Amino acid sequence: MNCRLGCGACCIAPSISSPIPGMPEGKKAGQRCVQLDKNNLCKLFGDPSRPAVCLQFKACEDVCGSSNAEAMWRITQLEALT
Repeated sequence: MNCRLGCGACCIAPSISSPIPGMPEGKKAGQRCVQLDKNNLCKLFGDPSRPAVCLQFKACEDVCGSSNAEAMWRITQLEALT
């Protein structure tokens, strides 16, 4: 599956414990990443400073569902389970 441009759920719903440029302590679950632009696109996409956890994320229907809202719900639920 290809990532839905403008979704941003993977940059908002999960916590990220590793440093992110502009967020040296990472981010909490539900907190919008500072590297997510107004169109919900990653400003670090393709940049070597992008966190490894972000590089490793691959969009798939099991996680992202069939809509942006479903992706946010599913990733939030997965975060709550971990």
